Amino acid sequence: MSDTPLISVIVVCRNPGERLRAALASIWTQQPEPPELVVVDGASTDGTRTWLETNRARITTLISGPDRGVYDAMNKGITAARGDWILFLGADDVLAGDRVLAETAYWLRKTSAGVVAGEAAYADGRVYRLPLPARVLARNFVHHQSAFYRRSLFAENGSFDPALAIMGDYDFNLRLWRLHVVFRPLPLRVATCGTGGLSDAGRWAGYREEIRVRHRYFPVWKCWGWDLLSVARWLRKKFVVR
Repeated sequence: MSDTPLISVIVVCRNPGERLRAALASIWTQQPEPPELVVVDGASTDGTRTWLETNRARITTLISGPDRGVYDAMNKGITAARGDWILFLGADDVLAGDRVLAETAYWLRKTSAGVVAGEAAYADGRVYRLPLPARVLARNFVHHQSAFYRRSLFAENGSFDPALAIMGDYDFNLRLWRLHVVFRPLPLRVATCGTGGLSDAGRWAGYREEIRVRHRYFPVWKCWGWDLLSVARWLRKKFVVR
C-alpha cells in the first residue's frame, strides 16, 4: 500500500504572532488523525520560529528562511508536500471543526475534479463558496482557504507566479480554468478566516493586480466592464465600508 497521504495542509507565515497558534491547533486536533502539515516561515522575527521549533514534532515539514513573497513561500510548500490533495490555510485562519478534513476526504475519494472548493466564512459574517457557473472574469472565484487542489496540477501546469503579490491564486485558477480543469463545489464549511488579510485588506494594489491578471487571459474588450467594477469595489471598500 502507498504511504502517500491523502491531504497535505500548507501554512505560510511571516511574523504572524499569536494567530498562528490557533491555525495550527485547528490542524493538530483533526480527527481521527492530523494531516501532513507543511509550515513555511518567511524568516519571522517575532518569536514564531522559536515557537515552531518547540512544536517541531507535530509538524511534518518545517521550512524557514527568506522568500520573495507569499506565493514563493507557497511554492516551497508545494515542493515539500506529498499528499494527493493540497489545502493552503492562512496563518490567521482556522479549520471549521475537528472532523472537517475527514469529511472532506470522503468527497475527495469520489471525485474526478481537479479542484474541490467548500465554504470559507469570515469572522465578520461573509460567506464565500464556489459559484456555478464560475464568474471567472468578475474576480477570483476560488478562496484557497477552502479549496483542495490535486497536487499533480502544479507539476502539470506550473506553480504560483511569485512575481504577483496578492492575486497569484486568481492567476493560477484562471490558468487551470483555461486548460479545462474541472472545479467542483464541496458541501462543507472548510475554514473560518480572519479579516484584513493580504487579499482582504482593501488596498488598491490588490484590485490593480486583479485587473492585471484578468488581462493576462482575456482580451481588453472583455475586461473593461469588469475592470470598472473592480475600481468600484475598491472605492466602496475604501469610502463606504470603512
